Amino acid sequence: QVQLVESGGGLVQAGDSLRLSCAASGRTFSSLAMGWFRQAPGKEREFVAAISWNGGNTLYADSVKGRFTISRDNAKSTLYLQMNSLKPDDTAVYYCAARGGTGLEYRILQYAYWGQGTQVTVSS
Repeated sequence: QVQLVESGGGLVQAGDSLRLSCAASGRTFSSLAMGWFRQAPGKEREFVAAISWNGGNTLYADSVKGRFTISRDNAKSTLYLQMNSLKPDDTAVYYCAARGGTGLEYRILQYAYWGQGTQVTVSS
């Protein structure tokens, strides 16, 4: 089993930055590929970013490319999402997710473990 706990969400203004963190436990972090997803009110959960086991490869949704950066610190068993130039459309609950394996993955069903989510609200 893998336990994931997100933190770092909050209320910010458009153009501001936030950094989300996801602390993992229960399994060797470096054996997991990781991802960030988000779900806005009334919408389906959607892919945001993914990172390979060693951080060497990343993948982003077009909507966040160039503004968000996913990273990980395997020594600290922690995943990050640096979010810059935030827009009101980025308002959502953000979830980190983990899957066994090393490669990148954008499909929700490929992730076996999920955190409880952290709310990000961007005002205009």
